[in-house]
Amino acid sequence: MGLDLINGIPAHVLFVHVVVVLVPLTALSLILCATVPSVMRRFGLALPALALVPLISVPLTTNAGEWLERHVEPDPLVRKHAGLGDQLLPWVIGLFLASAAVWWLHHRAGHRSPGAEGSSGMVGTPLRITAAALSLFIGVGAGVQVYRIGNSGARAAWHDAYSTTAHSDRG
Repeated sequence: MGLDLINGIPAHVLFVHVVVVLVPLTALSLILCATVPSVMRRFGLALPALALVPLISVPLTTNAGEWLERHVEPDPLVRKHAGLGDQLLPWVIGLFLASAAVWWLHHRAGHRSPGAEGSSGMVGTPLRITAAALSLFIGVGAGVQVYRIGNSGARAAWHDAYSTTAHSDRG
C-alpha cells in the first residue's frame, strides 16, 4: 500500500510535478558540476543531496501511476506512458551515482596537496573528461526520457478531452 490519493486526487498527478522539475534540474546541475569545477565548489554536497530527491520520488510516482492505471479505462496510450515511466528509474539511479561520484572526485581533489595534479579541479584531466562525458550522457538521457514520458502522459490524459475549436459561448 502506498500513497494513492492525496485529498481525493490521484497522487501520481501531484508527484509527477516533482519528477518533471527535479530530474532535468538535477541533470543540468550534474553536467555543470562535472564540467565547471567552480560550480562544483559552490554546490558541494548539495549535488548528491539534490539527486537523492528524484531517486526517491520516481518510485513513488511510478507506484502511484500503477495504482492510477488500474483505476482508469484500459487505453493503449496509458500503457505506452506506463511502459516509458518504468524506464526512468535506471536513468535516475545513474544521475544519483554520477552526482555522488562527481562530488567525491571533487572532494578528493580538494584534500590533495596544493601542488598535486588536479588540485584545482577534479583530480586529473582524463578523469575529469570521463566524468564530464558520462554526466552529459546520463543527464541528456534522463532529460530526454522525462520528455518522452511527459509527452506520452499528456497524450494519454488529453487525447479526447478538448476541441481544437473554441466554444462559441466562450469567445
